[in-house]
Amino acid sequence: MQYQRSKTGILIERAIELLIRLCGISAILFVFGIFFFVFREGAPFLSKLNFAEFFGSANWNPNSQNHPQYGVLALIVGTFSVTGLAMLIAVPFGLGAAVFVSEFCTGRTKETLKITIELLAAIPSVVWGFIGIGVLSPIMIKYFHATVGVNLLNGAILLALMSVPIMVSIGEDALKAVPDSFREAAIALGATRWQMVWRVLVPAAKNGLLAAVLLGVGRAVGETMAVLMATGQSIRIPHAFTDPVATLTATIAAELGESNRGGDHYQVLFLIGILLFTITFIVNLAADLIVKGVRRK
Repeated sequence: MQYQRSKTGILIERAIELLIRLCGISAILFVFGIFFFVFREGAPFLSKLNFAEFFGSANWNPNSQNHPQYGVLALIVGTFSVTGLAMLIAVPFGLGAAVFVSEFCTGRTKETLKITIELLAAIPSVVWGFIGIGVLSPIMIKYFHATVGVNLLNGAILLALMSVPIMVSIGEDALKAVPDSFREAAIALGATRWQMVWRVLVPAAKNGLLAAVLLGVGRAVGETMAVLMATGQSIRIPHAFTDPVATLTATIAAELGESNRGGDHYQVLFLIGILLFTITFIVNLAADLIVKGVRRK
């Protein structure tokens, strides 16, 4: 007997399909909604904004009664310097730990490491900030002879520690996705375990490893509270690793509550939000293009 679906079953199936479509489209709608809200709050100040001063000046003094200054150059440099230094620390440790957990570690040791790494990812950012103030700050003063313990290096170390868990998790998944036949073929050809990892597994998993690094970059760029607490929130261009700095996210968090709603300072902070939104969009777009280029090769 040929099975025929009832009208009710067809309606339920179509409703579920429509719900799934809405769930997929909702992500796009949320992104545009967030951008619209941020742009709506900051757009009124665009007509009064001096773009040369905004992007080219390091002077940030929005509360001045006579001559308020809105230069975000120091904030941009601070954001990229903290993120860049954090990635220099995090990428070798993150990918190295992913390789170790995936290929060199077995049994109870592997499970213990995976649980520990997951616990690191669960630590709130404000707790990392307390670690930066209470633990790393004295170390900066004692061993690095820093004038202030909360500085660029302090914030970069915290961001590196916060980025490592996601790199390890995604990197391990990428390495595990490589077929076992690759490992068996390398061993059959007489390769050592390290040669197998370096010459076979890493090239085969480069898309996933690159994605792990880029997710770590996104985690570092968007971090707020730990950076606010650990970098000193000093709006100036750093000349050394031990100089205090300020970032775009930390400045928004520190000053939004003190600004008058609808005032110039308030609107400029939302313009900084638009700038941050644009930077993250460019990073993600570049990452997507790089991954597609690697796949073609």
